[in-house]
Amino acid sequence: MLARLGLPLGVLLLAALASLLIALGVGSAQIPPAQIWDVALSHIGQGSGDTLAWTMVMELRLPRALSAFAVGGLLAVAGALMQVLLRNPLADPYVLGLSGGASIGALAAMLGGLGGLAISGSAFGGALFSTFLVFGLAHGSGGWTPSRLLLTGVVVAAGWGAVITLMLAMSPAERLPGMLYWLMGDLSYARTPWPPLLLLLATCVVLIPLGRSLNVLARGPQQAAALGVAVRPLEWCIYIAASLLTAAAVTTAGSIGFVGLVVPHMLRLLLGNDQRLILPACALAGGTLLVLADTLARTMIAPEQLPVGVITALLGVPTFLFLLYRSR
Repeated sequence: MLARLGLPLGVLLLAALASLLIALGVGSAQIPPAQIWDVALSHIGQGSGDTLAWTMVMELRLPRALSAFAVGGLLAVAGALMQVLLRNPLADPYVLGLSGGASIGALAAMLGGLGGLAISGSAFGGALFSTFLVFGLAHGSGGWTPSRLLLTGVVVAAGWGAVITLMLAMSPAERLPGMLYWLMGDLSYARTPWPPLLLLLATCVVLIPLGRSLNVLARGPQQAAALGVAVRPLEWCIYIAASLLTAAAVTTAGSIGFVGLVVPHMLRLLLGNDQRLILPACALAGGTLLVLADTLARTMIAPEQLPVGVITALLGVPTFLFLLYRSR
């Protein structure tokens, strides 16, 4: 069992480290791996300590790359949880409106002059409210169906988009550029990667022991209840965890779409549907994808930078249409 889990996770870990190395070395000024290693040694007092290279790597690129990794992992794990809960490969925090609800909560806190934990708490409240709204509206007499849930999520997401537009129209003109860029997904000002990284690690540590129960729940709540799984508490755990992960991602980098859709689906095609493997694999693969996407976003038209949400949308929209075509 450990060997079966260890090999793919080891490959994904190497890919994650490689993506971080690329993010540190590529940019408006190229930094070779040997110089990055020298900067790392100077951090512990053994390197030559090039001041310019130190500033670029340790103060600019490393915090941004780690933030991108954390956000990508959070969104991918949230998407995997939603897909297990709904037994629907099209489920995703962005498509189902969770990101929109979190964005509204965060924007409301910003317009109110709040900051820090207040923004995170407002984003969490918005994501949780959006979750209950979508699930409540989509739940009919026979439970959820993929088409009903998808339609409800798309409509609610469109509604949140209208509310966001109204908030932007009523916002002071000097705040609009930053708010618009943030809504498209922006990691330019991500300088504190440790809270989302710690949340990602803690979530994986908590959820991996629940992997067997999640595997059973993926077959349906009736079968899970018949096999002794406490369905309702587990569903509540997924609700809250997905909302918290989405809120942390939105607070860090704004609204970034389709990571939670693309990564879990591709990993299930490659690795199967064992949640004990899929959840940590999503954390690594989602982080790797967003680090590479952010590196591309800041180098494609350098010195200008694109919002990273543009890159993920270019990847996610064709994938979403392909999955929708397969699910006919």
